[in-house]
Amino acid sequence: MGIERELKLSLAPSQHDDMARFFDERTGTGKPITLANVYFDTPDCALAKAKSALRLRRTPEQWLQTYKTLGKTVAGLSNRQEWELPVKGESLEIDALVEACDDEDAREVLKDAAPELIALFKTDFRRIVWDMEREGSQIKVALDRGKIIADVDGETRHAEISELELELKSGDVGALSMLSAEMRGAFPELTPEDLSKAERGYLLHTRAEDDEA
Repeated sequence: MGIERELKLSLAPSQHDDMARFFDERTGTGKPITLANVYFDTPDCALAKAKSALRLRRTPEQWLQTYKTLGKTVAGLSNRQEWELPVKGESLEIDALVEACDDEDAREVLKDAAPELIALFKTDFRRIVWDMEREGSQIKVALDRGKIIADVDGETRHAEISELELELKSGDVGALSMLSAEMRGAFPELTPEDLSKAERGYLLHTRAEDDEA
């Protein structure tokens, strides 16, 4: 298990090139990657009700399955439990993930949901990554641009992804706030984003269902 400490900021799509240049000039050229993700839950969203999320991700190197507790997010800063394992291909390996989960409550939620899991929505985006140091703390910076996609009864709904993620890899969590303040000084229109991509995906899925009710 790992604890993910991350600060998320929303930005206008028109700011992406300027933001990329800002980090390129300070840390060297960022690494671009394309990520395709599918989120799973039961038809009645048992995982979401338990404040958890289950994701299958395709990276350039491998497939990964990730189980997270959504935790608490304030002013864009979130703290989440996270379990992540590689998988052989485009399918979940739930038994291995259940075994890896060392939080009893979270493990039981996933185990109970496993027989009914279905794909609910996708997030597809391009990410540029930089590694930075602030006051002895290591921070991973990720600039994301793409879409959340939910299909409900044959109708496709989209929501835009346009955000900056600052993830603490080691050190003091205060380093995230320091870097965030620096970013917001350079880009005043940046705003804290308290909703994860998963939470926004669930909202899109729910809205689609509500519109058809």
